[in-house]
Amino acid sequence: MRLDRHRHELFVAVAYLALLAVVGTFAKGFFAAGNLRDIALGIAPVLVAAIGMTLVVIGRQIDISIGSQLAIAGVVMGTLAKAGVPLALLAPLVLLAGAAMGAVNGVLVAVFELPSIVVTLATMVAWREALRWITEGADIYGLPDDFQWLGLSLAGGRTLIIGVALLLLVAFAWGMRNLAVGRTVYAVGSDAEMSRLLGIRPRRVTFFLFVMMGVLTAAAAFLASIRFPQIQTNAGVGFELQVVAATVVGGTAVSGGRGTLVGTLLGVLLLGTVGTALTFLHVSAHWERALQGAIILVAVGADALHARKAAARAT
Repeated sequence: MRLDRHRHELFVAVAYLALLAVVGTFAKGFFAAGNLRDIALGIAPVLVAAIGMTLVVIGRQIDISIGSQLAIAGVVMGTLAKAGVPLALLAPLVLLAGAAMGAVNGVLVAVFELPSIVVTLATMVAWREALRWITEGADIYGLPDDFQWLGLSLAGGRTLIIGVALLLLVAFAWGMRNLAVGRTVYAVGSDAEMSRLLGIRPRRVTFFLFVMMGVLTAAAAFLASIRFPQIQTNAGVGFELQVVAATVVGGTAVSGGRGTLVGTLLGVLLLGTVGTALTFLHVSAHWERALQGAIILVAVGADALHARKAAARAT
């Protein structure tokens, strides 16, 4: 029974191991420590944002504005650092900016009951264009010397980024499993009206989910930004596709009410490794998106088949 409950996660794990076996057979250099480290560094921000996306999708919502949020949070961080704000204050201020952007989405969806796909599509475009107008498309240079890697050594900075991502994953996975707030997210995603009758306030939960999505997107921007000595104002283009894809591939049901952060981790690993694997196999990088799309279709198809079988057993 337990294996059946985690069947999708097992499927993704097997697919990931198969990918590693293929690339390891034909390109043994793939498993070099430096390459594995670079993959981990690249997927760390995606994993952090995917934690938030998993919660949002379990709650039967979606947020496709996170690419724009990532860019804005990065610019806020760079601007504050360039203005002389101490490094110790950067993280709280950037997370606060993320919470504010998430709150805008939360109010429009939870209070005004607008469809989340429409709201976040609108804010994605509005924030991206506003950022382009304010910065005139110019990247931010002249950051303090201790901005990159937060003044740590190269090895220390890399360890910090990967460690923070894993720590957040463990903390949220534990919270979703053991805290009441985690159970309310599943309840609202499964049946909002029933959860309301049980004393849960679905609107408040939905608002909380979007705020948390904003906070985690800002955290992802923080981890991504400290790798470089400048801030790119066009960062985050396509970021929402990576995050949503990893969440869905990891087994989070788009219909809400079902999903795990372990599955999301597997989805992030699988999709985040595909591009590098193709490079080592001397396959054109243009196939990366096509392969990712095929993986997503298989994952969604498997989820739909599982839902049909569950409905058939229920009747």
